[in-house]
Amino acid sequence: MLQAGLWAGLLSACGQQVLRAAPSPVAAPVNLPRPDNRAMTDLSKNKPTRTHPANVPAVEFVHASRDIQKVALTFQGAGDPRLARALLQEAERAHVKVSVLAVGEWLLAHPFIAHRILHGGHELGNQTYSHPADMAKLSPDAAYEEIARCAAVLRKLTGSPGTWFRPSGTPHANRMILTAAGRAGYARCLSYDVETFDWTDPGAARVVQNTITKVRAGSVISMHLGHAGTVAALPQILDHLRERGLAPVTAGELFGTT
Repeated sequence: MLQAGLWAGLLSACGQQVLRAAPSPVAAPVNLPRPDNRAMTDLSKNKPTRTHPANVPAVEFVHASRDIQKVALTFQGAGDPRLARALLQEAERAHVKVSVLAVGEWLLAHPFIAHRILHGGHELGNQTYSHPADMAKLSPDAAYEEIARCAAVLRKLTGSPGTWFRPSGTPHANRMILTAAGRAGYARCLSYDVETFDWTDPGAARVVQNTITKVRAGSVISMHLGHAGTVAALPQILDHLRERGLAPVTAGELFGTT
């Protein structure tokens, strides 16, 4: 009863923004396995290690306080791994860490990329197993399965399911998604307030423009790995942020959960 009351108080106080709590530890990845069909079948049956009460929905984080002179750079983890590595290299060249919300199927197909993300000091989280086009239209059980299967992949490859879950195909999580995320063991659901539309491949100049016209202090910027225009746009975006005095950071740093 005491634990339920504590969680209720936290949820009421935090709304859609900051919940300050210690994240699940991320174990150093060792000998990342090349998956096979049997491994994929086993992963689909795994349940995530619970660090969050099963009956408590996740809290949605859309943006941080507008008084914080930081913004979170977040990326969907999917697409050509060569472009993913190129983008991580651009970020690291500028001494910037980012958050990658990975698709489980993508990680299984390219398990080395999980090690590459964490080795670079970046944050790795969950964006469903198969990236359904609109997660809000799934049944509660199907939504849970998407989250839990990706969590199992993350745990198999890194030792941790990660701190963050992000839904696919929607900028905001509805109550059903938040409930499914909590059921799968996630306390935090990462939404965003800046959509760059880089996934439409409009060209680097348009990606830059879409970002700089919308970003504010405390923003969470949504971008995607696997797109050449995003790789080309990133240095210009970083330059613009710094000119405005906005430090690009991970979601964990923005919300104080690292």
